[in-house]
Amino acid sequence: MAIKTLFEQPLSVINLGLSEFRAGLTQASVPVVQVDWRPAAAVSDEARRAISANREKIANANRKAAEIILQGMPVLTGMARAREVIPGMEEGLFLHAGPPVTWERMCGPMRGAVIGGLLYEGRAKSVAEAEKLAASGEIALAPCHEHQAVGPMAGLTSASMQVYIIEDKKFGHNTFSNLNEGYGKVLRYGAYSEEVINRLTWMNE
Repeated sequence: MAIKTLFEQPLSVINLGLSEFRAGLTQASVPVVQVDWRPAAAVSDEARRAISANREKIANANRKAAEIILQGMPVLTGMARAREVIPGMEEGLFLHAGPPVTWERMCGPMRGAVIGGLLYEGRAKSVAEAEKLAASGEIALAPCHEHQAVGPMAGLTSASMQVYIIEDKKFGHNTFSNLNEGYGKVLRYGAYSEEVINRLTWMNE
């Protein structure tokens, strides 16, 4: 079927997971079958027991997190070098998006961001040298979230990068984010060409 005629046909939708997506379709009188589905997770027996024993604590923590998200009042208050403001940030530490991960398990774009970070910081003079250094275990990698920061996409923050300082006026804590590089070839997509490094250098002067 040609794509231009696809949406001219009556729709019948199967919605997996979040029922919120069904609501809009229902309001538009589109037939929807809701399937209560979630991705399978490999959880050890030990983890299951820990979750079961701490259900109330987990529920309270989730409620508190939701309260902070919904009632927070984030305000951009300034910019500074990552090493100057991010808790625990130091030379040679690279903060990456997502949960803890080693170089060997990183996806391609995240590896590209690490390569770009090493080139930008002058820790490596070539892509091959950066890959060798990253694989050696001699550089420190940590999730942004462990340092009150965020890394969009495959976003990486290194010590000399400028970061936004966002203060939550409601709850009093700070969060940090690296600068938006724009579109196209950018570090957060895993690009590390000379063009990307030159842009990073210009942005973070």
